[in-house]
Amino acid sequence: MAEIDHIVVGASSLEAGAAWLLQHLGVSPQKGGVHEGFGTHNMLLGLGPACYMEIIAPDPGQPNPPHPRPFDLDNPGVKTMLEAEPRLLAWVARTAALDTITAKLGPRGGEVKEMRRGDLHWRMAFPPQQQDMDNLIPALIQWNGHGASSRLHDSKCRLRLLEAEHPEDVAARAALAERGLEGVLKLRHSPHARLLAHVLRPDGTEVTLASG
Repeated sequence: MAEIDHIVVGASSLEAGAAWLLQHLGVSPQKGGVHEGFGTHNMLLGLGPACYMEIIAPDPGQPNPPHPRPFDLDNPGVKTMLEAEPRLLAWVARTAALDTITAKLGPRGGEVKEMRRGDLHWRMAFPPQQQDMDNLIPALIQWNGHGASSRLHDSKCRLRLLEAEHPEDVAARAALAERGLEGVLKLRHSPHARLLAHVLRPDGTEVTLASG
């Protein structure tokens, strides 16, 4: 069984992402770190004891990586969109059975990559970009020890619900099920694909963040 680990907001820069977050949720993210070799860096916002928000942006302090940056950050359309304003891009699911799931999926499960930042250590598998169904199928993460959410201040914001819309909702539902994610994401048919995160602010009001 897998569950939501974090939601991912893309930005053209971390400064733009932090300002956008303050405007929409009334809180500021914490400093994250650098993803060496991936060309990205991030900031983080705790959404309770087992969930958080990641703001990710290209890192100008790193050379361009030899492979595309994660979450379609190098896609021309996504880059243009994020230059206008930050936006919800994707989500990541946590599992304790990463090897079992990726072995079952074969090439569709993506390559498992080791990642580390300071004393945080995790392994991740991104589905091939042509099979991620517009980022509705999540990357899978397995933490070695405690995950990032355990290190974060509680912002008092909470992820109330994660939803998705897709024209191929039956195929998307099957892809989620084979990753142990039945019922984790509320999914419905729509002619346009998008991800929606319903987040409660500290004052109890709800904000909907959308990928499209």
